[in-house]
Amino acid sequence: MQASGETSARDNRNAFWKKNTKNVPGSMKSVYGAQHPPITSDWSPQASPRHASSETVSAANFQDFQQSVDDAWDDGDDEFCIISGKIQKDVQISANIAQSTALSVIRSHRSGGGGGRPPAPPNTDSEPPPPPPAAARPCKTEVSEAGKAEAMIRLAAQRPSSAEGQPAGLMNPSSCPRMPGHPQPLRPGAVLRQPPVRYLQDKANAGLDREAARLVKVRSAIDSGAASLDELRKLCWGGVPAAARAVAWRLLSGYLPLPLERRQPTMQRKRDEYWSFVHQYYDTRHDDIHQDTYRQIHIDIPRMSPLIPLFQQQCVQEMFERVLYIWAIRHPASGYVQGVNDLVTPYFIVFLQEVLPPGADIDSYDVSSLSEPERRVIEADSFWSMSLLLDGIQDNYTFAQPGIQTKVTQLKELVQRIDAPLDAHIARQGIDYLQFAFRWMNNLLMRELPLHCTIRLWDTYLSEADGFASFHLYVCAAFLTWWSRRLMQEKDFQGLMLTLQNLPTHDWTNSEISLLVAEAYKLKYTFADAPNHLASRTK
Repeated sequence: MQASGETSARDNRNAFWKKNTKNVPGSMKSVYGAQHPPITSDWSPQASPRHASSETVSAANFQDFQQSVDDAWDDGDDEFCIISGKIQKDVQISANIAQSTALSVIRSHRSGGGGGRPPAPPNTDSEPPPPPPAAARPCKTEVSEAGKAEAMIRLAAQRPSSAEGQPAGLMNPSSCPRMPGHPQPLRPGAVLRQPPVRYLQDKANAGLDREAARLVKVRSAIDSGAASLDELRKLCWGGVPAAARAVAWRLLSGYLPLPLERRQPTMQRKRDEYWSFVHQYYDTRHDDIHQDTYRQIHIDIPRMSPLIPLFQQQCVQEMFERVLYIWAIRHPASGYVQGVNDLVTPYFIVFLQEVLPPGADIDSYDVSSLSEPERRVIEADSFWSMSLLLDGIQDNYTFAQPGIQTKVTQLKELVQRIDAPLDAHIARQGIDYLQFAFRWMNNLLMRELPLHCTIRLWDTYLSEADGFASFHLYVCAAFLTWWSRRLMQEKDFQGLMLTLQNLPTHDWTNSEISLLVAEAYKLKYTFADAPNHLASRTK
């Protein structure tokens, strides 16, 4: 009985495929209607437009079949465009047949036989470009006739590069533009195309929208006065929008209190206090006890950023002289040390931008054209902000500068763990870390980076709890290993030393700084709370 049942089921299946005249999914059929006129087939004299037997269709060769369905793309049947990793392709058309089909469709459309669509633009190449594969067309989407015509013109004008191992003239499906809502993974050997201008514009607009959203968040936290310092640091760690940077830096440095009602009185009191110091001490700069300090400051100021006209203005140099001299008088344990003058620059630029008119060129702006109260505010705020910074790293500028020596030693130990080949290469050339890293610690990388990059870097430093004292170490380690490949190519002391002292960062932007601080953040949380990880592997 069981064998009889199996035989009956097999006969039913065979009978279905032999005798069933119902439409099978995926089969070709004539379509009638206002939008789909009857299919007229001129390749078989016995076949009529309305009654085409299956025997006739099956007896035709592939070329005849291809000519009859040259407009099959327009029938709107996108059922088989869906790409699925689970569907197995049982039938594979050879590359030569696929190529001939593609070329025939293009020739048909160029000769005006494409159902009334406009011809493709002229192409100077001898070989016409191929059409896109079915996988690149949008699925389950209704497209108007005008849209089809426009797409055909674009496709006819394209000439995709042939991938390795693929016949010329055939387009790699993975190299086609991805359709919205239909993710298409890249395949090995795929040719990446330049994004459309519309996409680039949308991406730029999205970046502007994000920047505007960040500005709203930072200003909301600043103006509310209710946000904690930790919350403000989280918002500013990845960079502070320029429109809110001056106030954010005052808050992050501790110069300005968070409560709104205390801000204005505190700033007014501190500014008055600074100018009282100027009236009290600045006239003593020519005294014998302070003459050497003032002379060194007076020599260093013109050397500061000599290529920027802003810092060559007499008004600006006098402001810097007062700030540095008052700080040196109030900190006799360290006094003035070369390099401290660089630390005033970022604060001065940020507070100057706050009062400049929109669109002004800060590099050449005449600071003397500002009102005296505005100049006094910029100078006083620069002094107090720099003083608070130096209070956290004062060991860097006391006698013998022990803070810098300790950080250079820690930098060497850190590089030994994260890039041992680079550390060994530096040692083989007879270079000591103090010879190039002393300036990195003394000037906080200001001589190594463009000024706008330094300001972006200080956004993160001020957002870290102890950014200038501890996080700077990990930034220096990330900065050194950033150039590892370039440094490994230098095979002598002179070449390696010149490279370390003149690293090519002139074209750096905020993007490079964001990557740098991200790497430094990773190093910090790998080693900061585990100091034994820095110990040498060999005892």
